[in-house]
Amino acid sequence: MDFSVPDEHRMIRDTVREFCEEEIEPIAQDIEDDHRFPAEIFDALADLDMLGVPVSEDYGGLGADYLTYSLVAEELGRVSGSIGLSYVAHTSLASKPIELFGTDEQKERWLRPLAEGDYLGSWALTEPGSGSDASDMDTTAERDGDGYRINGTKQFITNASVAGSVLVKAVTDPDAGYDGISTFIVDPDEDDGFEVTTEWEKMGLNASPTCEIVFDDLYVPENRLLGAEGEGWKQTMKTLDGGRISIAALSTGLAEGAYQAAHSYAQEREQFGKPISKFDAIRDKIVNMYRRTERARLLTHKAATEYDKGESVSTESALAKLDASEAARKNAEDAVQTLGGYGYTTDFAPQRFYRDAKLMEIGEGTSEIQHMVLGRELGL
Repeated sequence: MDFSVPDEHRMIRDTVREFCEEEIEPIAQDIEDDHRFPAEIFDALADLDMLGVPVSEDYGGLGADYLTYSLVAEELGRVSGSIGLSYVAHTSLASKPIELFGTDEQKERWLRPLAEGDYLGSWALTEPGSGSDASDMDTTAERDGDGYRINGTKQFITNASVAGSVLVKAVTDPDAGYDGISTFIVDPDEDDGFEVTTEWEKMGLNASPTCEIVFDDLYVPENRLLGAEGEGWKQTMKTLDGGRISIAALSTGLAEGAYQAAHSYAQEREQFGKPISKFDAIRDKIVNMYRRTERARLLTHKAATEYDKGESVSTESALAKLDASEAARKNAEDAVQTLGGYGYTTDFAPQRFYRDAKLMEIGEGTSEIQHMVLGRELGL
């Protein structure tokens, strides 16, 4: 069993790593302080063919596998949680479902510009009252001639204010439960009745827009229905498997960034005449950070590899997401502690990792939901 990263994967990872260190790391704190979405970074990622990594070359993507995509997400997360979050939402939530469930015409019209980086995408599932019960939705799509009228509100939607297309979940049959939910492709620029009403101020990740959207009698033609009517929830479950791998990869990057910051600082900072890395308390923290990061990476790579085989990955993706998100938060906390007072200042990255990491335990299903999923998969 070979645990090394294949050469072709390593080449893409190293290209992205160099880009991150040269272009993203120098501005990572500034864009957070300014709450600025860095459109220029995503234009540059498009030039590198990174916005459609796991999408078929037939529709403008790189045609790479999910392991490659996970490596890219990890590298972005290592320097900027915000850029990593907007990237994975665009790729696994807004683009991949069109490839998995769309018609050839939909892929050409909607997937190609996403994969080629003409604009970013968004995915609108969560509602103000739904929380962890994402199937409890009030947004409706009622038949109107040859199309549908969408009404409702979506909450905590990544990229909505900068997206060129949004995948929207809505109820088409109120009496059918899970089988009454459908997915629609919405054009924020062209479709009347789409409004971003709030862009949230958050604890962290403030260079990645998180929005509330209101749909007011928004009309979409029938060719904007993704898959068949009533298939929206099944699509959601498949999408979340990939989405949880995305968050696991992003979390692994955050964990790695925090570990590297603490490791470097501990070797340079001296107290009582020697580097603080020589003291047991600091050494043990850094060893634990390394252990958590490696474990998270292995679980994430396993989940991505199984996904690429076409296997069911509900267990693997939930386990990777649960473990990696906790590793990110714990590593970030330990990095702040290792740097002491400096770790609490914005001159150093650990405080940013600390604030960013917490969302990883919430988004794409909370840690509590991952325990529930794993319990179900284990027959408990």
